Amino acid sequence: MRDGLPKLMLGALGVVYGDIGTSPLYALRETFIGHHPLPVDAMHLLGILSLVFWTMMSVVTFKYVTLMLRADNRGEGGSIALQALLQRHAQGKWWGGLVVVIGILATSLFFGESIITPAISVLSAVEGLTVVEARLEPLVLPLAIGILIALFVLQARGTARVGALFGPITLLYFTVLAVLGVLAIAANPEVLKAVSPHYAVHFFLTDSVRAFLALSSVVLAVTGAEALYADMGHFGRRPIRISWMLIVLPALMLNYLGQGALLLKRPEAIANPFFLLAPEDLRLALVVLATMATVIASQAVISGAFSVTRQAVQLGYLPRLRILHTSERAEGQIYIPIVNWSLLVLVVLLAVGFGSSSNLAAAYGISVTGTMLAGTVMLALLIIEVWKWKLWLALPVIAWLFLVDTAYFTANLTKIPDGGWFPLLIGLIAFTMLTTWARGRFLMQKRMKEAAMPIEIFIKSAARTATRVPGTAVFMTSSASGVPPALLHNLKHNKVLHERIILLTVVIDEVPYVDLEDRIEVIDLGDNFFRMVLRYGFMQEPDVPATLRLVETCGPQIKMMETSFFLARQTLLPSERPGMALWREKLFAWMLRNAESAMEFFRLPTNRVVELGSQVEI
Repeated sequence: MRDGLPKLMLGALGVVYGDIGTSPLYALRETFIGHHPLPVDAMHLLGILSLVFWTMMSVVTFKYVTLMLRADNRGEGGSIALQALLQRHAQGKWWGGLVVVIGILATSLFFGESIITPAISVLSAVEGLTVVEARLEPLVLPLAIGILIALFVLQARGTARVGALFGPITLLYFTVLAVLGVLAIAANPEVLKAVSPHYAVHFFLTDSVRAFLALSSVVLAVTGAEALYADMGHFGRRPIRISWMLIVLPALMLNYLGQGALLLKRPEAIANPFFLLAPEDLRLALVVLATMATVIASQAVISGAFSVTRQAVQLGYLPRLRILHTSERAEGQIYIPIVNWSLLVLVVLLAVGFGSSSNLAAAYGISVTGTMLAGTVMLALLIIEVWKWKLWLALPVIAWLFLVDTAYFTANLTKIPDGGWFPLLIGLIAFTMLTTWARGRFLMQKRMKEAAMPIEIFIKSAARTATRVPGTAVFMTSSASGVPPALLHNLKHNKVLHERIILLTVVIDEVPYVDLEDRIEVIDLGDNFFRMVLRYGFMQEPDVPATLRLVETCGPQIKMMETSFFLARQTLLPSERPGMALWREKLFAWMLRNAESAMEFFRLPTNRVVELGSQVEI
């Protein structure tokens, strides 16, 4: 990391903490007047604030900041990175298949969360206008939708120019949160008692059913906690940890305690305690600042969706998609049109369908807690199987994490009839597509391998009798064995072979980055035939021509103007053969037809590519 610690901390504020930072806009309010309402009295207020504080300490500080940030896959974090890390240690282990399912499930739930977050965040900020002037209520939904549409339309231009403002704006936002909280606490310091776990325990003992149901709203205070881990590769472990301990945690808790102090004096302020903390003359400015913070938080979630999608493509869980870079300097700044426009449509439909942040809060939480629970399963396997903790230490830690995450997830299941079904539906669709593509690719490669001719036989027979023409032919193949179908078709139709033939396989490893010295593997098959494997990490984009220029172990330097690339385009024929249900085969065939061309994905020169079709039954 070449940037200094303060600069990385500032960047982390804008990207990592945007989502959790906007939770005070609605979390405490929803706990009292949301899906499971509570009386706004001292016992319930202190109990809820105590739960918020200890949830932050347990879920965010202990689980994510202390433990999960240690679980890096060569510097990268997130569900897919953790899954890939575990898979490297899972050969022959009983839990190998479990890791794949849990990782895909966590990724699927993330997509549901990434739809709800922009809608609830922006709506909750714009709703502050009704605190300034009640007559502005009819403008809230149209204005929020306008902001969301503008946010998604601007994605194609990237965030390189405005991204530099994200950190300072978010720092100002957290400062304002803290100041408003301190002023309210100073007027009613009794609220500080809530830091004691006694009040959370007392709440459960006194009103146990309501306390359990309240967990479904309390968890809204820690939505976005998984971003600490997912964005580790961008900023590093240390800046994220220090930002949390020195800035974010104090600012959030001061604001929640400030809202509690206000409600102890004025229970009617529960209608919108966040904005009512501010003096009347400053509320409009707070609405503007909060709206800017929610736009930044939404931007971070959208960028996260792009990043997760790219990782899923690289690791073989999604077909090739069109991925555009929006910055020449920052490799991580990408734009995926199909993801962007799909999110826009779903976010707008969600905002219109639910109408307010309170209604959306009923849908929010179940995907977050599901993702957290999936992360805990993978973390438990990591602690026992990879880190090899002693059981006397590992079991109490794992038991506590499961107790907390299971309690929050179970409480959120009560929201399913009132909107919780939506993120589950999105998660189910995503899970079906991810698993169908992975399974379909496996079956297709298996069928092609079964029908493939051994390369040694091919070279001894047809290759030695065919006419050789000048130049280099690169045959792209997903299998590192056998004869590629495109090579057989080329010989069958054109009756010639190039002077030098390279059978090229691109492999995406289960590590974020593969160093250049480990990227190229060349095997001389004889008669000027070479099998080549190029390895990339799942955070890298394959640039085949650039890598081929560096190859020095298969004859003269490879020149693009003397090289032809041959690609096989498979047409899938769904069949009744064992493997997948017929409807999944048809879904896989549809995904295959709509995949991005290998030519663009691997950055092949457009005037040097030949595509040859073949049919495959799965």
